[in-house]
Amino acid sequence: MKKVGVAILGLGVVGGGTYKILEEHKEFYKKAHGLDITVENVLELRKERALELGISESKIASNMAEICSNPDVDIVIEVMGGVEPAKTFVLAALNAGKSVVTSNKELFCKYSHELEKAARKKNCGLYYEASCVGGVPVIRALLDNLQGNKITSMMGIINGTTNYILTKMSAANGGVSYADVLKEAQSLGYAEANPTADVEGYDASYKLSILSSLAFHTKIPFSKVYREGITNVAAEDIVYGKQLGYVLKLLAIGKNTDKGIEVRVHPTLIKSSHPLASVNDSYNAVYITGDAVEDVMLYGRGAGALPTGSAIVGDVIYCAKQNQNYQYSTFNNTEEADPSTKFIDNFKSAYYIRMTAVDRTGVLSKVSAVFARYGISVAQMIQEGDGNSGEVPLIFVTHETKENNVKKAIADINSTNDIATVKSFIRVVE
Repeated sequence: MKKVGVAILGLGVVGGGTYKILEEHKEFYKKAHGLDITVENVLELRKERALELGISESKIASNMAEICSNPDVDIVIEVMGGVEPAKTFVLAALNAGKSVVTSNKELFCKYSHELEKAARKKNCGLYYEASCVGGVPVIRALLDNLQGNKITSMMGIINGTTNYILTKMSAANGGVSYADVLKEAQSLGYAEANPTADVEGYDASYKLSILSSLAFHTKIPFSKVYREGITNVAAEDIVYGKQLGYVLKLLAIGKNTDKGIEVRVHPTLIKSSHPLASVNDSYNAVYITGDAVEDVMLYGRGAGALPTGSAIVGDVIYCAKQNQNYQYSTFNNTEEADPSTKFIDNFKSAYYIRMTAVDRTGVLSKVSAVFARYGISVAQMIQEGDGNSGEVPLIFVTHETKENNVKKAIADINSTNDIATVKSFIRVVE
């Protein structure tokens, strides 16, 4: 029986869930894996929180140095979140020869190059399954099961808060505004009091940076990810999208093409028949395409105490079984991208464009002329209204075209007073 001592940094929602799993499954891990996993230390400012969970006072460390010097601690679990003091603590653990399991997507996204350098130097394990998509084992799939493939694309719903908000807006048939649903999500605990990281797409961008680096075997820094949140999503776009056969989601998209890599996070209208369109509420999913396996979708809870704790404990067990034969990145993990890696900013997509047009003969032809000037062709169109207000809504879905062409066309349309005003444009996935 192999003895494994762990320390948990932070006993919040995820840390508490992790401790609960480790304690409740202790005998199962002995029988199934031959591992006697014991929580030797915890680091938590709220001493009463540790005591509530049933942790003895003798195991509550007063500082990180106490954990680093404890010979019974083999693996340190970091679930504090944020960059500091988490970064300092994780580096201290690695430099002390302790392996680390973390759920901290911001820390790992921004500083994995520093963490991995320290882990390599001390021959420690560094695991981060829980940093992306909660309990869904996407990182292990990319590292192990899908290594026989060249991954050509990945597309996912990887933020539970925004998916919950957009699901509720859609379920109400567009009758509830973003602001109203956000308040509801906050009251239920699905969204933070300051929801910026989620609703502005930062959280999803951190995760896409990590996942695309693994999938495409090259460093994809956070700075290379195009990011657009859901704060400007209008209820009417959800309604029109439904009429056209689409569902609105915040998607993280990565593509590895012969011309370069594109990585982007933004609201997307996805065809209602696509598997990702049915992923609702706080559930997450990642849709991966490999040259051999073709399409694979991994689906499950993207957050929460026990789902995320499941991923953390899975990493603890995996780490304990490696017998110090640890694996690291398959690419040169530096702070910036490799100079040889090309990135595509002017990517191609189909687009949904909603505008308010002057109700006058010839306006539609003028809009069409602007589209033609930039090589934009229309696949679908909706024109509604009786013209009593002097304006009518025009909704277009284009064929695939370049991002910059669409932006230039929109600027041209908006620069004139006698054609139309573009109210929104959203990228489209069939």
